[in-house]
Amino acid sequence: MMKIETKYFGKMTINEEKIIRFEKGLPGFYDEKTFVLIDFPDNPVFQILQSTTTAVVAFVVASPYHFQMDYTFDLSEQTKEGLGITKPEEVKVLSILTLRDPFIDSTINLQAPLIINAESLIGEQIILNDRFSTRTPLQTEKARA
Repeated sequence: MMKIETKYFGKMTINEEKIIRFEKGLPGFYDEKTFVLIDFPDNPVFQILQSTTTAVVAFVVASPYHFQMDYTFDLSEQTKEGLGITKPEEVKVLSILTLRDPFIDSTINLQAPLIINAESLIGEQIILNDRFSTRTPLQTEKARA
């Protein structure tokens, strides 16, 4: 067990076996290599991707499939190899959210998903082509009406 300082929940004890390693860091945070996923109390949709070394580096994340069921992309062989992915069950996909007030204005980044090998806990943020946006609304226009 390890104690860390978090952005949203103060001091916490985490299981070191749950630490996710991003060997390349994240865009804009290249020095941040180790993170842990923290569940939101009473909300199974969202989690916090919290740096284990810098309390202020924390991102609200969620499965993009919760918001965009038809979200698909192919992982390059290089990405699969780098993350040690050999079968689909090993792949966990998360997207970073930008929360706004009111919540209905919040967005999700579908252009740069976080790909995590759920077994080895090695991750990488990949950049997809331009058909996806970094600021996709969480709710469709129809759902807003």
